[in-house]
Amino acid sequence: MFSPRSTPSSGRRQSSRGTGRKSLAGTPTGLLFSPRRTSLAARSTPTRVQSYSTSDALHFDVQTFGSSLPVKVMEALTMADADDQISVKVDESGWAWMVCGERLIIWKICQTAVAKLSVCKGLQLPTSEFAYYADLVSISSPSPLETASVQSISVMAVAPEGTARFWPSLAHEGNYTETVVDMGENLCNFVVAVRGGSFIVSSYKGQMMRLGADPSGKLQQRALQQGQGVLSGIGRRVSSLFGMRAPLTNNNLHSVLWVGETGCLYTLTSCGLSKWEVDEVTEHQVLSWDSSRALTESVADAIWVSRATLYMNVVLRYFMDGLVVLAAAWHPSDSPCLAYFCLVTLLDNGNNISDELSVEVTKYNPPFQSEDALQAMRLMLPRASSPAAFLYNEELVFACSTGTGRGGLPEEKIPFNTPGDRLRGGGCCANLPVFFSQNSGLVAVVARESASMLPETMEDSLCFSLAGATAMETPTRMEPVAQEDKTKLLKAAFLQFCRNDLVGAQTMTDELFPPEGDGDGEVGGELDLVVTRINLDLVDDYPASDPRWAESVPDESAGFPLTSLIILHQLEDKMKAHGCFMDFLLQVGLLDRLGQTAVRSSPMATRLLLCEHAEKLQAAMTLKNHHAKHGELVNRAILIALRKSNATVSTSLTAADVFFREVSQISSVFECLLEEEERTLKENPVDSVKWAEVVLSVNTIIKDMLQAAGQYRDTKASLYRASESTPAEPEYIPWTASSGLGGVRTVIARQHEVILRDVYPHADSELRNGLNEQLAALLDVLLGGYVAQLTSLRPGRPGQQDRYNTLEMEYTQRRSELLAPLLELGQYQWVAALAEKYCDFDILVQMCEQTDNQNRLQHYMAKFADQNFADFLFRWYMEKGKRGKLLSQPIAQHQQLASFLQSHEHLSWLHHIHLTCEHAYKTLYGQANMETRYFVKKKTLLALSKLTALASDMPEAVMKKHVDGKGLLEILLLNSHLNHTLLSMGVMNMYFKLLLYICDDNRRANEYDFKKALDLLEYIDEEDAVDIEGLKCEIFCKALKKDDWLSADGNDDPLEAAKDSIFVKILLKLIQEGVPLQTYLPDVKDLLQLDEMEALKSKPTFEFVLRANYEHYLQAQI
Repeated sequence: MFSPRSTPSSGRRQSSRGTGRKSLAGTPTGLLFSPRRTSLAARSTPTRVQSYSTSDALHFDVQTFGSSLPVKVMEALTMADADDQISVKVDESGWAWMVCGERLIIWKICQTAVAKLSVCKGLQLPTSEFAYYADLVSISSPSPLETASVQSISVMAVAPEGTARFWPSLAHEGNYTETVVDMGENLCNFVVAVRGGSFIVSSYKGQMMRLGADPSGKLQQRALQQGQGVLSGIGRRVSSLFGMRAPLTNNNLHSVLWVGETGCLYTLTSCGLSKWEVDEVTEHQVLSWDSSRALTESVADAIWVSRATLYMNVVLRYFMDGLVVLAAAWHPSDSPCLAYFCLVTLLDNGNNISDELSVEVTKYNPPFQSEDALQAMRLMLPRASSPAAFLYNEELVFACSTGTGRGGLPEEKIPFNTPGDRLRGGGCCANLPVFFSQNSGLVAVVARESASMLPETMEDSLCFSLAGATAMETPTRMEPVAQEDKTKLLKAAFLQFCRNDLVGAQTMTDELFPPEGDGDGEVGGELDLVVTRINLDLVDDYPASDPRWAESVPDESAGFPLTSLIILHQLEDKMKAHGCFMDFLLQVGLLDRLGQTAVRSSPMATRLLLCEHAEKLQAAMTLKNHHAKHGELVNRAILIALRKSNATVSTSLTAADVFFREVSQISSVFECLLEEEERTLKENPVDSVKWAEVVLSVNTIIKDMLQAAGQYRDTKASLYRASESTPAEPEYIPWTASSGLGGVRTVIARQHEVILRDVYPHADSELRNGLNEQLAALLDVLLGGYVAQLTSLRPGRPGQQDRYNTLEMEYTQRRSELLAPLLELGQYQWVAALAEKYCDFDILVQMCEQTDNQNRLQHYMAKFADQNFADFLFRWYMEKGKRGKLLSQPIAQHQQLASFLQSHEHLSWLHHIHLTCEHAYKTLYGQANMETRYFVKKKTLLALSKLTALASDMPEAVMKKHVDGKGLLEILLLNSHLNHTLLSMGVMNMYFKLLLYICDDNRRANEYDFKKALDLLEYIDEEDAVDIEGLKCEIFCKALKKDDWLSADGNDDPLEAAKDSIFVKILLKLIQEGVPLQTYLPDVKDLLQLDEMEALKSKPTFEFVLRANYEHYLQAQI
């Protein structure tokens, strides 16, 4: 539950002293801050003074803000009694007011050291029995308060009892009008200025009245239009205006917040959060959210994990697109009982509050003393877009963060407890937290400058290069800024960040690139170009402080010069600077706003381009380390690279100095290394040491550089990862996967060819082992680049599916082309490692078949089960015709095999035989029933089904029904002698037509019919699964049976006896057409072994005549 604050009862409390006023210290008060949108140009620069009260603060300084206080303010402080309640409010517009007793002093904070033009007015407040405080005063103007004249500013002050006094012009202190705000018997607690020159006045019980002056100057009031349920908090006399009576409740109002830019008014009570949209005349409630339970549970879970009862005090503040609630929570049963101050961020989605609450438990948890002590704590958010937050009361300021941003202030308590000193209030002004100290006046708490995170030389040179572009010269939002100037200004913000001035860096960044700015996410957007330019300046920096570079540094260079004379140290400093720059982008909120940049003629996410710069730095440091080991080789390659880029090397510099300066072009060395390698291979004999060393050295350098870049990419992936809200990004092509002339992918493919074609055949076993290991590492980089590309493309996304399919096909083809040579060389260890990593199932199966390693195949089936390796293996067996291996899978794979064979029914019955013959019978019988095209196939399936039925364990009665009954097979046999009328059928397959020519029903069949049947053999589809040779034998058998061979006598000439037979006439036609009988005719033995030839073989002269004619016509064709 929410702890009810000690609100004054309807009766008047007795005064503590005769002339004093009744204190409202126990009532819930709040300090309102609007969204921070102050221009950088208006930001003041506090003069650093002695820190009066922060001797214990490590990270913050307290600095005077603006000019000295006006005389009236100083006099009021001097003349105030010790018991007088003094409260001050600082508005973001630069106006401030102090309430001291019944006196109100309003002044404009001067941004100069001398307050010559300071405006200060003193006003008399209405008499009240209760003490005033600054939240009961507000100012308004038709024009922006920052530039409004004194005459245009109006002031509204309301006594706790409800007496309202309105000054239409601050310039005329004596001209005012009064009215009594009808709050019943409840006391007022907040006054806020809204649109239309009107004001909202609230009471502790949640009543809301809108006051404004009519054209005659008289104050008019009406109750705020509220939704159902909120009217319960309105007093009896106010509710009577609506013709109803509303009972008083215990709904206490904790905070009122006005957000001028959105025109929204928020109230937070002990029951819930409400929101109004307010225009010039009317207002309407758009949100009423029960916040009590959500806040209580969220804070309890964050502190104690789970508690049943929780007491809280709350204060409301605005933060970007949401609200921040300061909650003070404690539990009476804790020992010691501590008060935990938490910042809860609520996301405002328009007409509802998101269910996801962010709770940040601060480190400020003092011992619980009383509710009054907790209620005295206020919350300040200096900037709506920054996570920085400040808690404060009369004795201290506590710097912390809301927890919603990626950065924030270090948490620290800053005491203001010197004798006689108290904080009387404060507010945000010029994007700084400003407080009113009893002893020091207006002071600002700013982060203390500390040692920069940048290397010292870069820090100094950066300051020098930005001497003419300081933060104070940042243009206002209305002034256009050239991109070059924005680059310098963002560098200045980066420098502030490196000096631990996060608030200043954030302020400058928001002015240069407003959070609501257009163009975020576009290819080549201004933000992306500026960020890319700065990071490129970092990695390609000129070491200007190195005297050897004095003549080579361009005059317009505004880079980050390095003083180190050692190249490796220069590269390390660049890497540190890049890390600082990435942290800067992250902390100020620019990283998530980066879009795309054109790289190598293709769009790339700018975040990934920044990562590429760092990867090249890592590769450059690796190359520099190899420079010491392979000096001659690397120097020759560097010279080739500089010659190609037309770079000049001054006499004071070395080629390495010039080459390693431009880190962004470090990949150009790869192609140059290959050129030097090929030159060495041609100029040196195969058996020389240099011939072998150059290949191993080039492989090592390229491999180590690419692996260093890849390792950085993997270990730092979280830093460059896109947020969930980032829109679809383009295809990511890493520089290590670039193709084309000089591309890394092209270089590796070229080296792959050189090794296998020119080096491997001449290498001994030791050299081959080294080459294989290096080649595998290079192929790993190449294939990894393809995977990164494919991962960046999401199948199904509009415009990416076709590209994904094309790239996947290219990847599959290249993977096979690169791994197949290693497989042919028997390098199974490296082939297995790469094929397993990149899921090349074809290579894995080939390897297992070559080595006859069935155990490894089973291992792959288990390892890649979720990628359907088993199905791939089964398809591979089918394509290669290895059906025996397909059907001899171990029992563990039977289920997967059965699933695969569902789409290959002609083989599934063979698998089912391994299970049960009854299952195989059902499969065969079902396939026979579905067969409607091929007679022989149907007959064969039925015959096989009967055989499996006989071999099965089916009950005898069931089996007899299937085997002995007149089934489908018998029906087919009875109808096999087809009538010639079937020739008139329209659609008929070739096999069926062939049967019609040779069937017994065709009683007039002659040599032409049988010749046509033979001609049809070549048109029978392979899918019909017909034995062509067997069918040819059947045709000749049918032809032989057409003639009467009884008349042939053993003494007759066998050629003369058979010259008129259909068989001989068929042979003559084949000879006439040039058909080679030697290969075409079936063997006479095969012909005689046919069952249908039994009757003819019984004739004594038939076989003799047949063999004689076979021999004659075969010899005649020769």
